[in-house]
Amino acid sequence: MTQTIAPRVRTLVLLLLAAACALLAGAGPASAHAAVTGSDPGQGAVVQEAPARISLTFSEQVALSDDSLRVLDPDGKRVDTAEPSNVSGTTYAVPLKPGLPDGTYTVAYQVVSADSHPVAGAYTFSIGAPSKTSATVSQQATDDGVVGWLYGFGRYVSYAGFIVMAGGAAFVLACWRRGSGVRPVQRFVVSGWLALTAATLALLLLRGSYTGSGKVADIVDLSLLGQVLETKTGAALVSRLLLLAAAALFISVLFGAYARPSPTTTLNDGAARRQPDSSEDAQEKRDLTFGLAVGGVVVAAGLAASWAMSEHASVGLQAGISMPVDVIHLLAVAAWLGGLGALLVALYRAPADAPVDSSAVRRFSRVAFGSVLALIATGTYQSWRQLGSWSAFTDTRYGQLLLAKIALVVVLAGVAWISRRWTGRLVEAVPASAEREKERVGAGADASGGAVADASGDDPTGTNTDHDADEQPVPKPDDTEPADTEPADAERAAQLARQQAARDTARQKRLRDADPNRFGLRRSVLAEAGIAVVLLAVTTVLTQTEPGRTEQEAKAAASSSASASADAGSSGALTLNMPFDTGGEDGKGVVTVDLDPARVGDNEMHVYVERPNGRAFDIPEVKVDFTLKAKDIGPLPVVPDHIATGHWSANGVQIPMAGDWQVDVTVRTSDIDEVTVSKNAQIG
Repeated sequence: MTQTIAPRVRTLVLLLLAAACALLAGAGPASAHAAVTGSDPGQGAVVQEAPARISLTFSEQVALSDDSLRVLDPDGKRVDTAEPSNVSGTTYAVPLKPGLPDGTYTVAYQVVSADSHPVAGAYTFSIGAPSKTSATVSQQATDDGVVGWLYGFGRYVSYAGFIVMAGGAAFVLACWRRGSGVRPVQRFVVSGWLALTAATLALLLLRGSYTGSGKVADIVDLSLLGQVLETKTGAALVSRLLLLAAAALFISVLFGAYARPSPTTTLNDGAARRQPDSSEDAQEKRDLTFGLAVGGVVVAAGLAASWAMSEHASVGLQAGISMPVDVIHLLAVAAWLGGLGALLVALYRAPADAPVDSSAVRRFSRVAFGSVLALIATGTYQSWRQLGSWSAFTDTRYGQLLLAKIALVVVLAGVAWISRRWTGRLVEAVPASAEREKERVGAGADASGGAVADASGDDPTGTNTDHDADEQPVPKPDDTEPADTEPADAERAAQLARQQAARDTARQKRLRDADPNRFGLRRSVLAEAGIAVVLLAVTTVLTQTEPGRTEQEAKAAASSSASASADAGSSGALTLNMPFDTGGEDGKGVVTVDLDPARVGDNEMHVYVERPNGRAFDIPEVKVDFTLKAKDIGPLPVVPDHIATGHWSANGVQIPMAGDWQVDVTVRTSDIDEVTVSKNAQIG
């Protein structure tokens, strides 16, 4: 039965990994962790005099480059005159050319937040009156593309590598010391080290392009690599590489001197027996265990700190407390999930003559329980720190992802509780099926006269009556054969010895796998590992998402800024000029929409239609629609009344809320010639 399970295990693990990668790929561009909370001039503002500079205020400090703040005129040409600078706190400014003409200007910004994530965006303001602009700014953020996807995948692999390496080593030292000599467990821990090292090197190369142009070609730009090394994130990645060198030494000792078995001696009957450890050997082993434990904790904590000191925990509220809490959180995750992976490998891949015992499973159960308690405590604190309010759970993307993570942790804890039950059953008693197997094997040995073939394959009785399904009678070489057959007999004896060793291994494996409690534990641990893979993917996306507290603060600041702008002037009138061309005869002109006072509530609207030479003229129909796409409001249609030549008016035009509204004007100049022109404006 277990032979059919192994392929299913591999298939299930591959499917879970694919699902995790799909979750990362479908997560979309990560939101910035620093948000714009104010600007001067404001978004959509119309100022009468050209400003001397443009300033932006962020929710936290950001890193600037020469092109972090750019201001483009209506023709798309840059009008900023110097590098951006920090003027006060979290406010950054760039000076402008003097005497700028009237028109609409575009402000584009691209910075790096204090927690290492790129922040990019753009908005417009106008001098004198709004105008048509040809300035274009890429709508794709640097973290939305091939480089962004590769960087996100590298982060996932680095987290996974750390968990596998640190958690697997902790499982060996704290729960199953015999595992240091088991080859599959060794490969599991070493694979974690290799994954973390490769991912760290890849992140160093990707970092410059990720926070800059987002181009694949810039990955190999060594000048960008030099700039990365001067940043906080670059220093953290280099520190991680140095600590990985120490981790390599730790692993070599763990699977070298520590795994070396006690010396053996050969008895008179030819059997090899392990000598009991002397007091000096035992003390040396205890000292080595203590040294490895202390060194391993120091290296693992240092690796965890390389994340805590450069990401979410290093900025914002109570950073001095948050960083050590984050280190404890990462270590607890590694001890639980990494140890879980090592246990899964031990249950499925450990050799039959060295299976993981119930005491090791019981010790890991206690370690996992302590890790879960640490995760609950540290996770609760970090959730409060990053959200700040209950509403952020449902109103922000960070809160929604956090709810998904909490749900996965609850499910994982439930499956872990089932595993604890299987562990208890495994410890309490040996199953009857295993006892029957022992009796059957013992009866087979007695039937053969108590003589079982030794390691050389010889049978003293000349017969073999142990008729297991996978065993065949072993014929005894004929002593009467000629002497020239001795080489063939030696080859035959070696073959028989290999067959006997295979039969012994199969018997031990059958005895081990006859325990239904061990089989149940395997399945529950496999389910835990599958959920852990998806949980790690959600956590990786969560670390790339703007914290809920920051997102809500940015929304509140933007709302306050809009309200202040609306209250600043008594008239607040909005004028939009939109050229049109219906394509028919006499189909060209300019339509002007005046909205007064351009605030939430009742407004008075006037529409004017003029020829290109400025003379008013009538057309068969004109309609206006208002749409607020950010809130899925609209279109709200308004059909104004004809007042005079080229003049239409409507009273009581309702604007339900403030925002960046799209104003669509449909102009019909004949029965078949019609066109709709649009323009965005900040209303309210």
